[in-house]
Amino acid sequence: MHIVLVHVHVKEEALDAFKVATLENARHSIEEPGIVRFDVLQQVEDPTRFVLVEIYRQPEDQAKHRETAHYQKWRDTVAEMMAEPRQGIRYINLFPSDEAWK
Repeated sequence: MHIVLVHVHVKEEALDAFKVATLENARHSIEEPGIVRFDVLQQVEDPTRFVLVEIYRQPEDQAKHRETAHYQKWRDTVAEMMAEPRQGIRYINLFPSDEAWK
């Protein structure tokens, strides 16, 4: 598995628009064959902070994701909504085993 947690800090005035755009991207992303999970989480203590949990079968699947129209639309739409640049941090899977992911 190729796992990326994307940390996003959004401008407060852009919260609603960011959520609309991000959920639309997530709905399309989860339909991609190389994506196992695509979760959108919002922090309770600071609602301007989000984490996108992106789990791909292979690193190449993330590259394919970035070529999709829905990702490119999301990227361009939310660019000015960021309070700071988003940060993607890569992880490897330890548990459950890769074979246990559907």
